[in-house]
Amino acid sequence: MSVQLDDEQKVDEAVERRRFLGLTAAAAALGMTATVAGCGSLGGASGDVTLRLVAAEYDLTGGDSTKKYWTDLVAAFEAQYPSVTVELQVESWDDVDRKVAEMVAAGKAPDIAQIGAYADYAAADKLYAADEILSIPVQANFLAPLVAAGESKRTQYGLPFVASTRPLFYNEDLFAEAGLKAPKTWAELAAAAEKLKDNGVDTPFALPLGPEEAQAETLMWLLSGGGGWTDATDHYAVDSDANVRTFEWLRTNLVAKGLTGPVAPAKLNRKAAFAAFARGEVGMLNGHPSLVKEAAKKGVKVGQVPLPGADGTPKSSMGVADWIMGFKQNGHRKEIGDFLNFVFRDENVLKFAGDNDLLPVTVSASTRMETDPEYANLRAFLKGLPNAQLPPVGKTSWAKVSENVKKNIGKAVSPDAKPAEVLGAIGRAATAAEAAE
Repeated sequence: MSVQLDDEQKVDEAVERRRFLGLTAAAAALGMTATVAGCGSLGGASGDVTLRLVAAEYDLTGGDSTKKYWTDLVAAFEAQYPSVTVELQVESWDDVDRKVAEMVAAGKAPDIAQIGAYADYAAADKLYAADEILSIPVQANFLAPLVAAGESKRTQYGLPFVASTRPLFYNEDLFAEAGLKAPKTWAELAAAAEKLKDNGVDTPFALPLGPEEAQAETLMWLLSGGGGWTDATDHYAVDSDANVRTFEWLRTNLVAKGLTGPVAPAKLNRKAAFAAFARGEVGMLNGHPSLVKEAAKKGVKVGQVPLPGADGTPKSSMGVADWIMGFKQNGHRKEIGDFLNFVFRDENVLKFAGDNDLLPVTVSASTRMETDPEYANLRAFLKGLPNAQLPPVGKTSWAKVSENVKKNIGKAVSPDAKPAEVLGAIGRAATAAEAAE
């Protein structure tokens, strides 16, 4: 139920939020419930303005939960804004980015797109900036790391839609059989992997550096080693000393000792690694919220701790986000803003994130998730989000750099590899791509 706060209370809450999360403004009071029972009509009665919304499909079971979420939200929005009609198009993640790109190229951009990247559209001046379409309380309510990741040339164009972090997962039964505790440092992780191998575990630590999502797995390790994709000036630093040390450690202490399983990391994709973990064949890996539920279905008890660092818990963990944005082409700035302000009401943010085992992107919704027993399984992920570091998605060069990483980073941990050479080649290509932005 919504709670209306007086001005003094709002100020007090704003101070608290800045203290905890480093935000620069306060969140709005909680909005009205946005979902309604039943599917309703996607278009409703004809209005003065029609908005076209293209959204990604999140239902991993092949169901229609994503479409139902948007259908209910659209019905509730149209009831409050009868002069606006919203036409919904839901596409699979395999197709949605490509289809939106084709629409834009054909001069038929949607009004709103919920997809994986925004930087190219921002660079081409096709998007509304956040402060052109969102109310001040809504814009101020985003978690600080997500705001930074949504900025291109210091202006926010990408609005975070959902997020996630990546803690270390471990098989509690395999750890108990080996008499192990969850590792807190790289040395403890390697020692645990050795003990698991001695106990007959085929893959003590799954290291998926294959082309599916190697850029994400890599960033987790770079951050845990004190590095990252970029330096303090936001320029690529792929072959920094810290990054090279991280990959030298992986090659020497995990891969060369046969602790990463029968499939070479360069050929192991995340999907295969997750499936093996859910079957009980993997001792440890860097996990994703969706894997908890999948493993539980097959009787695997999952322990979760922050990804160990070289000497302890790293200062930051990896976060990822999907984005929603408003396109300028049709000139519906006000109506787009009305709809997006509606999308970011707490009830809507919490419902979508909770239903899909993902994290909310706002301060107020995160606070509610943290205290609600219904979301207890997501708290380990939630803790890492305020200090998370995201990939440099605001750079138009990132797509090209990311593809290069996917193809080549696995070479850096092969037994005869020289990580400095592999990272150096990726780094030089990244710097050249950045210069061409």
